[in-house]
Amino acid sequence: MPVPSLLAVFAHPDDESLSAGGVLARHASAGARTAVVTATWSPNTVRAGELAEALRVLGADPPRMLGYADSRVPHSAPGRPRWCDAPLDEAVGELVAQIRDFRPEIVVTHDAYGGLTGHEDHVHTHRVTALAAHAAGLERLYPEAGKPWQPKALYLSTHPHRAVRTWGAHLAEVGKALRTVPDEHVTATVDVTPWLDRKITAILAHRTEVTRGAAPGLTAALSTAERQHLLGTEHYTRHDVPPTAPAQTELLS
Repeated sequence: MPVPSLLAVFAHPDDESLSAGGVLARHASAGARTAVVTATWSPNTVRAGELAEALRVLGADPPRMLGYADSRVPHSAPGRPRWCDAPLDEAVGELVAQIRDFRPEIVVTHDAYGGLTGHEDHVHTHRVTALAAHAAGLERLYPEAGKPWQPKALYLSTHPHRAVRTWGAHLAEVGKALRTVPDEHVTATVDVTPWLDRKITAILAHRTEVTRGAAPGLTAALSTAERQHLLGTEHYTRHDVPPTAPAQTELLS
């Protein structure tokens, strides 16, 4: 059975490796087409080069960067608006063009919380991606963005409540709150330990973030056992696009 093509959409360089590096490597290893759209940072920055290296490790296509400014780092894209300030219709249209160009069967992005830490760029990326995944299949929306293409499913990278036991102590040390979902909201729990070495290598390719002590830096400080415990499983919530429920002619239920 062919492995479905996968397009991941994340806010910053390094989000793709931290949130979905295992799934990206797993799909690529099975022969699937994979690619990543990154909302922020200009293509001519150091972080863009680090992203390209990480994607090479994960077996994905070269970076697809929208080039908006990180909301907390204005110099990430001089002269461009912050991602959170970009007109919604413009941002959705740009992502629709990426989806129609790559034509993925699956789209992966942040959950509604924006992941464990709730970064505002992550939350905005979730909103834009959810809209674009639906709009990409509608021929009268964004006709200039290419021929319509409807992904089969949108997967949200998330963490169940039980992850508090796993991640709590590590993030508490750096003053991070945890935003998790009820365990029953998780529809896919993926063991990525066979691809964990690639995932870790991709995370550490983001050397700028390692140096400044962000999440890749926390990863660099972990023991092998801790890396497997914290990063060897990825959790997702699936949304079918469009919904697959039977048609109804009665009251909604």
